[in-house]
Amino acid sequence: MEITMLAKAIAIGVGAIGPGLGIGMIGAKAMEAIGRNPEAAGKILVPMLLCAAFAEAIAIYALVVAFTIS
Repeated sequence: MEITMLAKAIAIGVGAIGPGLGIGMIGAKAMEAIGRNPEAAGKILVPMLLCAAFAEAIAIYALVVAFTIS
């Protein structure tokens, strides 16, 4: 029982590291691009949000894997 709970916690924790770093890098690069060219903010926003959604989907996959551990 305790081992499965530990496995679930590790799966969620490790699975959240990559998307967390990815979303941070996406936001940082988008802000850098907007800082360099403020007129392009509208063109940068939509791709940034799509990339953040794809990165967040990986964290959701980790959550699903953690729930399937029995």
